[in-house]
Amino acid sequence: MTIWNLGSINADFVYTVPHIPAPGETLAATDRKVFLGGKGANMSVAGARAAAQVKHIGAIGHDGLWTKQRLLEYGVDTQHITTLDTETAHAIIAVDADSENMIILHPGANTKIPQAILQNALSEAQTGDWFITQNETNLQRTGTQLAKKMGLKVAYAAAPFDAERVQAVLEYLDFLILNAVEAEQLKQATGQDPADLGVKDVIVTLGAGGADWYSRNGKQHFEAIDVDPVDTTGAGDTFTGYVLAGLDRQLTMEQSIALALKAGALMVTRYGTADVIPDLSEVQAFNR
Repeated sequence: MTIWNLGSINADFVYTVPHIPAPGETLAATDRKVFLGGKGANMSVAGARAAAQVKHIGAIGHDGLWTKQRLLEYGVDTQHITTLDTETAHAIIAVDADSENMIILHPGANTKIPQAILQNALSEAQTGDWFITQNETNLQRTGTQLAKKMGLKVAYAAAPFDAERVQAVLEYLDFLILNAVEAEQLKQATGQDPADLGVKDVIVTLGAGGADWYSRNGKQHFEAIDVDPVDTTGAGDTFTGYVLAGLDRQLTMEQSIALALKAGALMVTRYGTADVIPDLSEVQAFNR
C-alpha cells in the first residue's frame, strides 16, 4: 500500500547556541548547518526509511529544488511536489547545550499548495492507503475529507498545535497523534480526554516518558528507551513516520509503536532533521 503525505517541506537552518536566547538578547552561535526539514518532509523520510512507499504532496519555491532532490534520494516519491513562484519554507532552529530547541518558522510555499495538486495526487490512491497531514500546510480539511471519502485511512499529526484546526478534521480521522502539551490544549478546547474524541486510535507522545496509546480497548502505556540525547528536533516526526510505516506494512499497533520508539531514541542521539533519520536496518539492530 501507499502513504500519501500532504506535508510541509522546509530548509532547516540549525544553530548551535550556548543557551536558548532570551527576549532582546543577541547571541553568537558556535555552529550552523543546513538540513532538509519540515514536519511533513521528516515524516515522509521516516516512512520511506521504515520501508513504506511514501508519496509526498507539497510545494516549494525555485530556491528549494534541492529539497525535492533530497527527498527523492531518501526514497520518497516526489512527483506530486510542485514548484511555485514563491520562496521555499524555512525554519531557524536554535539548539542549546541541554539539547533543548527553539524554532522560528516561515511557512512560504507550504501554505500555498494548489488544490489541483492534491486532487491529482489522490486520484491515484487506492482504498486502504494511508493519508496523513500536519498543521504546516493549507488544504488540511479538504485533504482529510477527500481521503476519507475515497476510502483511505486518515491520520493527523496535530502540530504545530491549533485547536480549531484539529477539531475541523476530527470527524475524518482514524488516527491522531499529538504530544502531552497538545493533548492538554485539546482537552481544554473540547473538554474531552484522548479516549473520548471519537478517533479509533490516538497516540500521545511523552518524550522521555514514552507514549500512551488510546484505543477502543482502553489505554496502553509504552516506556521510552533510555539514551543520552543531543538534539530532540525531528524525533516526534520520526516516531510518527515509523508508526504509520509499520501499520502500512501490516504490523500491529503495538509492534509499530515499539519500532517507532526505537527510531525516535536513535534520532535524538543525532544532530539534524530529515537527513539523519535512521533507516529500518539501523532501528532493528538498535538494542537498549
